[in-house]
Amino acid sequence: MELRHFRYFLIVAEELQFGRAAARLHVSTPTLSQQIRAVEREIGTPLLVRGAREVTLTAAGKVLLVEARKTVQAAEDAIRATRTAAGIVDPVLRLGLLNGSPDWLVSRLVDRAVAGAPGSQVILVSGTTAEQVRLLGRGEVDLAVVRLPVGLPAGCEQVELYDEEIGIFLMSYEHPLAAQQVLAPADVAGVEVIMYPRELGPGAYDAVLERLRSLGAAVIVSDSKVNAAQWQRVLPLRPKAVVLSSARAAAEPEVVWRPLAGRPLSIVYAGAWRPGSRNPVLRALVQQLRRKPLAQP
Repeated sequence: MELRHFRYFLIVAEELQFGRAAARLHVSTPTLSQQIRAVEREIGTPLLVRGAREVTLTAAGKVLLVEARKTVQAAEDAIRATRTAAGIVDPVLRLGLLNGSPDWLVSRLVDRAVAGAPGSQVILVSGTTAEQVRLLGRGEVDLAVVRLPVGLPAGCEQVELYDEEIGIFLMSYEHPLAAQQVLAPADVAGVEVIMYPRELGPGAYDAVLERLRSLGAAVIVSDSKVNAAQWQRVLPLRPKAVVLSSARAAAEPEVVWRPLAGRPLSIVYAGAWRPGSRNPVLRALVQQLRRKPLAQP
């Protein structure tokens, strides 16, 4: 069992969906699935319960998740300590990978980092906006990708990366609003909206709801609080509820995504860092981002 197998398993366990995990790892979904099955064969027990659209961890999988994190961290620490002892300092950028951000956004950041500092290595550290802010405050990431607005640690700076349109993500074509190709804000007034837990990104959470209400869409925030990986599990239990999501959700089968007229809602992604950092990869990347913002492929 190789170290990369641990890394593959960790990403699948975080995403709980092979497609998203494969995109993060820059491998095909079938390849990733084969690698995880090889790990299961070697260990001798299933680690995941594979569903139609997502996976869950078995009891054994939960144990491996804890131990794999220790193993990967120990390996990285050992390599870093050995290189330091030998006087070797490779340029490394610890990039905060925001959960739910577009796959291409991270790929572009990695490509720019490597192009700006040839020979550099990019280490991805995933988490929500709130977790990225904490990682940045503790000095555990060099550049954190977050959703705006957000309260950053004192002294930190930010640059906007991408502005993504937000619409209404419906569960099925049977929803009362599904017949309309474009929704007016007033159409969703009084409609139950399922949101993610506010503590995962309070700034963006409050800003989106305030914007909706200012447009005359006084939605009812659901008591259910779920992340994107759980929406399709919860929405059948709330057949008249909707979820706010980007157009990326339109690719999901058996669901309807409808834009709001005039595109009044959006999520702004930004990169945040500590300006006093001497990291050459970070400095080169920040200069590039300030000079030429990211553009969707």
